[in-house]
Amino acid sequence: MPKPVIVGAARTAIGRSFKGALVNTPAETLATAILPEVVRRAGIDPTSVDDVIFAESHYGGGDLARYAAVAAGMESVPGQAVNRHCAGSLTAIGNASAQVGYGMERVVVAGGVQSLSTGPAMKWRIPGPELEFKDGWMPPSHPETPDAPTLDMSITVGWNTAKAIGISRAEMDVWALRSHQRAIAAIDGGKFVDEILPLKIELPDGTVVDFSVDEHPRRDSSLERLSALPVLHPEIEGFSITAGNSSGVNDAAAAVVVVGEDHAAAEGLEVLGTVKAWAASAVAPRDTGLGAVAVIGKVLERAGLRAGDVDLWEINEAFCSVPIAAVREYGIGEERVNFSGSGASLGHPIAASGARMVTTLLYELKRRGGGIGVAAMCAGGGQGGAVVIEV
Repeated sequence: MPKPVIVGAARTAIGRSFKGALVNTPAETLATAILPEVVRRAGIDPTSVDDVIFAESHYGGGDLARYAAVAAGMESVPGQAVNRHCAGSLTAIGNASAQVGYGMERVVVAGGVQSLSTGPAMKWRIPGPELEFKDGWMPPSHPETPDAPTLDMSITVGWNTAKAIGISRAEMDVWALRSHQRAIAAIDGGKFVDEILPLKIELPDGTVVDFSVDEHPRRDSSLERLSALPVLHPEIEGFSITAGNSSGVNDAAAAVVVVGEDHAAAEGLEVLGTVKAWAASAVAPRDTGLGAVAVIGKVLERAGLRAGDVDLWEINEAFCSVPIAAVREYGIGEERVNFSGSGASLGHPIAASGARMVTTLLYELKRRGGGIGVAAMCAGGGQGGAVVIEV
């Protein structure tokens, strides 16, 4: 069976939802931009693509992958929508790798797209004799319990993880500050230039600009400012989660092209990395943040690796308690984790974050001469997702 390899990877810059450069850019536009770009970077004929798999979250149940394929002139290419909440695009890459690795497909584009700025506002019909609707409804990721509210990740991910592992607010604030500092250093050092597809964006005032720099990292972040932020639930004794040690609310798209190793050799395609393993796992919804910890163990076992074998890690900062918990569990050196920032600084465009993480790992490992990278994250409802690559 052919090994799945990645021959193209790209992402957009990450915008701040509702107030950033992408506020008026629909997910369809982001999807239609990233698909042909990653195909171009792979050096393949668009007609050779067998399928497109895009994660989408809170987008009304459409199929952005098929929309993008048609809009890009790839009418013979089907599209598949994936939803595993935050881990959706990691699952998309895993699904693509399985298709290619089992010889069912030769070329699959996988990734994710998120536009919270333009996502639909849903409503739900209240069961009963009358046609009454509840506005502002969101589908629950799990049955609600007092310790696992369905619409408050600051509790199920951030706070419950901090309590379970014994992580202080000071530790989370220090992690958040370092995340911003690393993201700013990566931007200033030009690290993201190769992976980002610049977009021409029309701003609300009609001005057209080139959008090519992540806009969520804060240059003025400091420990003093982070420490002064109010907690999100002051009514809960000891609550330690703030806007500063949480991820952003963001828009972006990211994708990779997965092919078989034999197909890459036959077509003379440059291999960016090999997909060694992928996994999903689950824990109780109240322990959602620990989903990242659980899935790391599972994916390492599948890859035949130990934590010490991994050169670089991307562990999404949905809340800063999550990567801290993983670092403690597996004895990982913090210098190898989120080396160019993560959710707290770069932002967390839900469905796109996993593919963004894999893309950043590919380019950084190449700069360092190769190695093994792991992208892992928790996901709504107590889930986790992870992918292991080797460059």
